[in-house]
Amino acid sequence: MNQKILLVNRPVGSPKESDFRLATSPVPALAEGECLVRSIYLSLDPYLRGRMDDRKSYTPPIELGNVMEGFAVGRIVKSNHPDFKAGEIVLGNIGWQEYGAIPYKELSKINPDLGSISTALGILGMPGLTAYFGLFHVGRPQSGKTIVISGATGTVGSTVGQLAKIKGCQVIGITSSDEKIKYLTENLGFDGAVNHKAINDLSSTLQNLCPEGIDIYFDNVGGSITDTVVPLLNVKARVAVCGQSSQYNLENKEMGPRWLRQLIIKRVKVEGFLVWDFIEHHADALEQLSSWLKEGKLRYDEHLTEGIENTPRAFIELLAGDHQGKQLVRLTQH
Repeated sequence: MNQKILLVNRPVGSPKESDFRLATSPVPALAEGECLVRSIYLSLDPYLRGRMDDRKSYTPPIELGNVMEGFAVGRIVKSNHPDFKAGEIVLGNIGWQEYGAIPYKELSKINPDLGSISTALGILGMPGLTAYFGLFHVGRPQSGKTIVISGATGTVGSTVGQLAKIKGCQVIGITSSDEKIKYLTENLGFDGAVNHKAINDLSSTLQNLCPEGIDIYFDNVGGSITDTVVPLLNVKARVAVCGQSSQYNLENKEMGPRWLRQLIIKRVKVEGFLVWDFIEHHADALEQLSSWLKEGKLRYDEHLTEGIENTPRAFIELLAGDHQGKQLVRLTQH
């Protein structure tokens, strides 16, 4: 039998466990060209919150009553395609379920030589690639320049900071606890960090940490934090808009300051991006990330939750910022 998590309600504000339901059904049968995959690690990512709303976006919403979507790493149990064999480890959008029947074209084989298979969902997966392309193709870092990263202890933010250090930048993180400040500065080599929840004047604190101004802003959070950062940007600064996590659970949209004039005065380039924009370069980027990981220039942390039944709670905790590192649910041993 296949255990799975269904989306049963559109969340109002922050998701609740009652918005999901654990269901059981027979293991799905295979059509031609499909593979039956048993999930090992399930990835939890903030972007899924937007998929739960019934609103227009770059991807359609998850339908009520359907399995929650999400990428997972798993092992092929049975294959109806000659290029994929039982026992191989693959990555795909299997969803929040133990077993998925997935078309072979939607699966990627995992090379275990690159790192632990769980890293295919983190630093050697979509989050790591997002950090890589957002920083190097949008932010375009140069040695000696200053970068500020909001949501700095998330998988994307923490990877961006480490990549920027490799390129010789001064790296400042914005986070939400003193414990996370310590993690960024002592474990990941950030030059400084600020707990935005513990201070009254974020602008003055950032000015003290960035006396030469801000050359790159990597935005994972949006909202009032971004409103504070924009006036501190240097001439010809660059802003990589990766996420807006502060807005995901809002019932009503915020009206923030109108700072487009600042972009004119400073000639700032602001660019939103998706990791899929660079898909033809993914293989080269993964090879470089893997090399830096093996050389000890990159490190990563994972927070593991055990069991498919605990996935909704873990997702709610992710959105609340209760943990640091890549959020994973382990469904079975490998």
